[in-house]
Amino acid sequence: MNVSPTDLPATPDATVSEGRPAASTGGRRTQAERNATTRAALVEAGRALFSTKGFAEVANDELARAAGVTRGALYHQYDGKAGLFAAVLEAVEAEVVDRVARAMEGAEDPAARLVAGLDAYLDACADPTIHRITLVEGPAALGWSAWREVGHRHGLGLVEQAVAAYAPAGAPVEALAHVLMGALGEAALFVAAAADPAAARQEAHRAVIGLLQGLGRESGGEPSTTDGRSGRT
Repeated sequence: MNVSPTDLPATPDATVSEGRPAASTGGRRTQAERNATTRAALVEAGRALFSTKGFAEVANDELARAAGVTRGALYHQYDGKAGLFAAVLEAVEAEVVDRVARAMEGAEDPAARLVAGLDAYLDACADPTIHRITLVEGPAALGWSAWREVGHRHGLGLVEQAVAAYAPAGAPVEALAHVLMGALGEAALFVAAAADPAAARQEAHRAVIGLLQGLGRESGGEPSTTDGRSGRT
């Protein structure tokens, strides 16, 4: 079997010592398995370094060392740190959308689903890792257009579905979904930059709910301004 040496972890036995399966065929891993292990290690290392040091301050060699792979493996898999950052952003955005979707599943009606989604999103963005990668480093590393495309590709469909279920007939659902996406991002940035994040969280929650209530008055129902989990108003 031909395996490129750049795909090999720097320490050959590292994946075994971490409890991962060494192979699926007689103790030897396939190249696809080796690639998957290498990519996972790089994404994990990138997530940690990009969220603590920032994209500009992390070097390719540092990423490779943290992942336990060669520098060549980083370039082979992701063509350097820019490509790795894009992969990290994709993974984090998918995680956020999954958390929001799961929170919305248990809501009883469209208004409650929107509120549940809002709270889940603000909770996710309170995580320093998620906040820095998705809202701070993302546009700086990829540029605004590419960063926005990733966020919309992951989250816009979910927002459009929620808005379509809640909005009155004939409402401009696509435009409303874009406006709400922008409001959510600004709300998260507002909370993160505040001297009192808890108080800012309450204000951001109320501000977005106020936008939704304007739409709700037309549709015959309004989301509550109270977060039942925490008692925020």
